[in-house]
Amino acid sequence: MNSFAPLENIALVVVSPAGLETANGLRSVLPGARVHGLAGRVEGDESFTDTMAHLRALFTAGTPIVGICAAGILIRAVAPLLSDKRSEPPVLAVAVDGSSVVPLLGGHHGANALARRLGQALGVAPSLTTAGELTLGLALDDPPPGWRLANPAATKSVAAALLAEDEVMLEVEAGDAAWLGDLSFAASGELSIRITDRAITPDDHELVFHPPVLTLGVGCERDTPAEELIALVRDTLAAEALSPAAVACVASIDLKADETAVHALAAELGVPARFFTAQELEREADRLVHPSEVVFAETGCHGVAEGAALAAADPAANLIVPKVKGARTTCAVARSPRPVDPLAIGRARGRLYVVGIGPGTPEWRSPQASAAIAASDDLVGYGMYLDLLGPAATAKSRHESALGAEEARARKALELAALGGGGGTQQVEIHAIADQIVGSGDGG
Repeated sequence: MNSFAPLENIALVVVSPAGLETANGLRSVLPGARVHGLAGRVEGDESFTDTMAHLRALFTAGTPIVGICAAGILIRAVAPLLSDKRSEPPVLAVAVDGSSVVPLLGGHHGANALARRLGQALGVAPSLTTAGELTLGLALDDPPPGWRLANPAATKSVAAALLAEDEVMLEVEAGDAAWLGDLSFAASGELSIRITDRAITPDDHELVFHPPVLTLGVGCERDTPAEELIALVRDTLAAEALSPAAVACVASIDLKADETAVHALAAELGVPARFFTAQELEREADRLVHPSEVVFAETGCHGVAEGAALAAADPAANLIVPKVKGARTTCAVARSPRPVDPLAIGRARGRLYVVGIGPGTPEWRSPQASAAIAASDDLVGYGMYLDLLGPAATAKSRHESALGAEEARARKALELAALGGGGGTQQVEIHAIADQIVGSGDGG
């Protein structure tokens, strides 16, 4: 995968009671995964009555599928839907007793990595069948989170050359090549792998990766149109010949956590938006090129764009593009010597869901409500309603109150959402906090 979001909302599809123990055992390595059980046989977070139809619905929705069942069931279910391997979700089969893990689809787009994780949890070797990964130990078209592959079509020729032990050069212009492991490279050769943060047009003989080494600090006046901020950033990167694909995250002061333009920019670049307090940004004051007493008087830090770019970057990073000003916007760029994990720095904007849990049983709860509960880290509600969630509330922070305390619950949920979410590590997959009020009936 080439985005920062790891596989999430995985569906553990179980069709027999024997597979439920295996599915529950995999939850420890798949935070956020939900058990989908065949009604009348398996009690899970979600239930279904038509296995084939349910598998097709999950696949069509882009949900990663781990079937605790025979591989044939999964193959027959999704076969009519196959069209584009680059956009389809991973599908894996796990033996009912956990004795084997087989990635069926999406091997180079998350399935093989997921198979390794499941295999490690089950104590078995995953059954990988992709030749390049078996021989090279990695898939060139499945770089680490945050990395972008500029020209996927060149993967086949470069991988074939490496498999044949032909000479392939490695050029590292930004970041590092640690993820390429023990691959052997030559000092010269017709083909090459190039790791760069520059905006370039690859030639026919090179495979180009953009590592997430650029952190983009931004600021803007309240309610600035998103187009203005996006245009400033696009023009600034172009002027410096920097690739947008090498941007690890968009960063700003926490006062801008609700600024539409900042989130629109992050969405445009396909990266997370992270936020820092004024105190955190002020720690970078000595490294600012354009400190401002006016900004300090208004925000408590001497620079938002430059400070955020540096705060989000590696401590050894350099500010390579000092503050650039637009009419109502600012931006700055820092370059880190190694890839940046944006989920480990700053905070994300909080989210608040208001849902009704239905009559009380999972199968009568709406899919949207179940998805919101699964995505939440904090649950706020009347204690009995939280109890009715059963396994869906496992490993979540509960904030209970009595009947009649509706206003207090609403305030608590809003306070939690306002705090935003901290980052997490890839191992535990903690992302932006998603807070929730849980109640009976319809939210209103």
